[in-house]
Amino acid sequence: MAHANRGNANRKNTNGRKARNGGNAGNGNRTGPADAPRDARSELRALRALRREVPCTVGLLADEQDFAAMRRYRTFTFDDHRRYLRQIDGLLRTLATEGAHTSVALFDPEEFAEYCAETGHAPDTVASRGRFTARIAATGGALVPYTGQPVEQLVPQLINTAVRKATWEYATMVLADLGECADCGVDIGRASFDRASRLLTHLIERAGPGTHHLVGSIPTPDEQLLAALHLQRPDTGPARLDASESAEFVTVLAAGIALDSPGGVVLRTTEPDAPDRLHGWRLRGGTLAPLSEGQVFSAYCTDADTGEPLSPEPGVEYRAGFDLGIEDPDIHR
Repeated sequence: MAHANRGNANRKNTNGRKARNGGNAGNGNRTGPADAPRDARSELRALRALRREVPCTVGLLADEQDFAAMRRYRTFTFDDHRRYLRQIDGLLRTLATEGAHTSVALFDPEEFAEYCAETGHAPDTVASRGRFTARIAATGGALVPYTGQPVEQLVPQLINTAVRKATWEYATMVLADLGECADCGVDIGRASFDRASRLLTHLIERAGPGTHHLVGSIPTPDEQLLAALHLQRPDTGPARLDASESAEFVTVLAAGIALDSPGGVVLRTTEPDAPDRLHGWRLRGGTLAPLSEGQVFSAYCTDADTGEPLSPEPGVEYRAGFDLGIEDPDIHR
């Protein structure tokens, strides 16, 4: 196309000379040879500027099993997962140089096959894969913004985001399906969510200053739900925490309250020039009951799969959970 553009410019040069010799010479407007390259450059700059306004989503096959599943399609021409990841890394870097906002979506071959069956799109086409990737972004799927991180960091971020989203969706479904209390008409899911919100608020208030990491573990009939929450608590002022993480944590805790599940919460606090502190609580009867120091030590220093003892973590103090100072709940089930 570059050669064609130069050829067109030459033809405009000839026409321009004829115009200056003819009737257009007196109007002072020169629309000939010099303007054509300028117009092309201006158009190119406009296109580049417009490209920066258009977000881009890249679908990524995170593990070798999903990659192998896509190789059954003739039009999927990649044959090595590691090389594929390197090529994805190069693509993302190229897109970043264009100034566009780029997100990465987890591409699930099973969901892709279901999508094609539902929509009637042929699965063995590049266009169908592109439509499916766009659908992930449009329907609120798990996305990670690309900020220059290498693909080795991007893959676990993407998997973690997908797991968090699936956990939140499952816990939300549990709360929604419980309906109303048969005796009083209270929405059980809503009451449990409000209760979990109060528990978290009191826990944060009593945790004191520092960097805190909370993990909630809730067994349910179908899934083991895990939720994590990172927060900074300054000496003065409110705690700083991510709103999405907070909503996910509360939803998972609420599912445990609503189901009367024997779950638990652990808190790890980090402060400068001091050992990390570990506290723990057991979810029981709609509240968080503090564990003793020995119970916290046992929970952290026992292999969950084998029951064998583990060595204590250096530089860590195992402490009892503290009272949250919240009244006993009136939970409707």
